[in-house]
Amino acid sequence: METIMEWVSQLNSLVWGVPMLVMILGVGLFLSIGLRFMQLLKLGRGFRLLWSGRIPDKDTNMKGEISPFNALMTSLSATIGTGNIAGVATAIFLGGPGALFWMWCTALVGMATKFSEAVLAVKYREVDDSGNHIGGPMYYIKNGLGQKWAWLGTLFALFGGFAGFGIGNTVQANSVADALDSNFGVPAWATGLVMMILVGAVLMGGIKRIADVAGKLVPLMTVFYITAGLAVIVVYFDQIPAALELVFVSAFSPVAAQGGFAGAAVWAAIRFGVARGVFSNEAGLGSAPIAHAAAQTNNPVAQGLVAMLGTFIDTIVVCSITGLAIIVSGAWTSGETGAALTSYAFSHALPIGHYIVAVALAIFAFTTILGWSFYSEKCVQYLFGIRAIVPFRLVWTLMVPVGAVASLDFIWLVADTLNAMMAIPNLIALALLSPVVFALTREYFIKQRQAELQK
Repeated sequence: METIMEWVSQLNSLVWGVPMLVMILGVGLFLSIGLRFMQLLKLGRGFRLLWSGRIPDKDTNMKGEISPFNALMTSLSATIGTGNIAGVATAIFLGGPGALFWMWCTALVGMATKFSEAVLAVKYREVDDSGNHIGGPMYYIKNGLGQKWAWLGTLFALFGGFAGFGIGNTVQANSVADALDSNFGVPAWATGLVMMILVGAVLMGGIKRIADVAGKLVPLMTVFYITAGLAVIVVYFDQIPAALELVFVSAFSPVAAQGGFAGAAVWAAIRFGVARGVFSNEAGLGSAPIAHAAAQTNNPVAQGLVAMLGTFIDTIVVCSITGLAIIVSGAWTSGETGAALTSYAFSHALPIGHYIVAVALAIFAFTTILGWSFYSEKCVQYLFGIRAIVPFRLVWTLMVPVGAVASLDFIWLVADTLNAMMAIPNLIALALLSPVVFALTREYFIKQRQAELQK
């Protein structure tokens, strides 16, 4: 077992190493240039489309099962999670405050990646035997690149199907159980059973029920966490200028050891900032387009504009709140790491700060289980057909209490490795299908300008 653990650990270091991070950033930058940094220039249009897409369109010719808003919320339910609370803290602990700057850079090019993923997901989606729209990297690889590339889509589905049980299920359940046990004394087994019932009730309703729950729970919890984070920052308002200066300076120069912080080179800031940024917003990993493929829309670019907001909200907004709270409070030199570091920062500014972090972590992790259930389900459906859906949902639900009470070091390592390996076929497809994305985007905005001139 130790040999296997060591082998998987080496593979993990490889797939999350420099080549992968360069590949993710490189494809994101290539897409950004090809799109002429449209993801930044059209951010306002994306929010307008999000607001207008809150309610499913009654047009019977409009294809899709869920509103564009709920498609984004389903995507965010999977991305806003432990990475925003524990991941940001880990990046700062290992790379210093400058890691936050590199997380921002990752997000800015990641928005172009997420936009392209959603455009291709809607463009090449299919309708299954139940009449539901399905899509994602495996489908735009098969339908966009042709049958000779279908094996690449199969690889993605294999990685995504297995990775979900770890990174999107058992590990998340364990995080909820740990947070509730350490802060409220709730036994892990009790948390596991309650979560199993809740997850099962939602999953059996399919994508529409998952989207409905995500559409209500994700905005509410995100606003709650952002408000609490801003309260921490306001308490240390006088430290904001110094904190921002520290972020930008340490992004390009080493940080000396101080307090419980061991010190960090510039390379550490870049490496951990980029890695944790990608882990948090999942741009390039190929998971989010699976949700956006179910959106009720006839225009791939319109859904792409909504999809790219996921990266903006996840990293530029939520991760920034966590990172700045840790830095302005001085908690980053405490020697704590992970969720404990974020909890330390919040509790020093707010009397109930550690409870806020615990509740946020629990709900974010719970919604991640729901979002990832859909991702893995569609991967399994791609591999084994529609008959595999009900057995998958039963197994997924039963694994929740197992994750709540089990030791998951090995499962986490395997799942984290497979999660990174999902990016390889997806990034290849994004690069090869980029001309399709560029052409569709140009056509969309030409039509938009013509429509505006005619008014």
